[in-house]
Amino acid sequence: MEWFKRVKEGVFPQKKKDLPEGIWIRCEKCKEILYRKELEKNLKVCFKCGHHFRIGAKDYIKLILDKDSFSELDGNLKSVDPLKFKDTKKYKDRLKEAIGKTKMNEAIITGFGKINGRDVVFGAMDFRFIGGSMGSVVGEKVKRATEKAMDKMCPLIIVCASGGARMMEGPISLMQMAKTSTMLAKFSQKKGIYITVLTNPTTAGVMASFAMLGDIIIAEPGALLGFAGPRVIKQTIGEDLPEGFQSSEFLQEHGFVDLVVPRGELRNKLIEILNFFYQD
Repeated sequence: MEWFKRVKEGVFPQKKKDLPEGIWIRCEKCKEILYRKELEKNLKVCFKCGHHFRIGAKDYIKLILDKDSFSELDGNLKSVDPLKFKDTKKYKDRLKEAIGKTKMNEAIITGFGKINGRDVVFGAMDFRFIGGSMGSVVGEKVKRATEKAMDKMCPLIIVCASGGARMMEGPISLMQMAKTSTMLAKFSQKKGIYITVLTNPTTAGVMASFAMLGDIIIAEPGALLGFAGPRVIKQTIGEDLPEGFQSSEFLQEHGFVDLVVPRGELRNKLIEILNFFYQD
């Protein structure tokens, strides 16, 4: 079989070039193959179908706030393991893993920032941190951020992304729903402006508390929004659900969401809203 190994004169076999891993990514919605660097330049929004890939909390800080204006609050707060919880993995090990992966101490970053020169208190959740779940520290940071906005009487903006309450902390996690809602009610009584941005997904305990209490509720296109998942609801009521049920667009149509805003237009829309509420 030496014939197959012959090389024509002047023609040399080429070595196969190794492509870097992760250079391409498949759209989760339309299945189009996308060049990762171009996708990132487009704010991780699919060029073909407009699908919004998830981005992290720090990405939203860069996207929405004025450059270098963010100053973090309570960044040293970390969750503990009050129940010594263990399922397939110890909770304390999950926390260490999430901190290493995200370079964040919790599932939300909060702090002071500026939008078009206007002071705001800003928070952004990160789904990579144990599914953006709300434990004692997330609830506490939302509460403290609300207090800071009340003290300064400046707008409060929170970008939400969560699978719900962090059940590794048991009832303590559920208590955060009441704590955050109570503080936001006080902020509302003081005539404070609170804006939420719902991203994919925003569900369960977060959706049932501070995510849905905004004076203005904005959602990114196509986000999954709701308390329980579609499969659980279908099993509970025994009926098929409407098409697009629990999408941003469905909730806007039925009055639960005020605006559906593409990621690239989010900063300008927030500037427009703030200019309306704070007319000089």
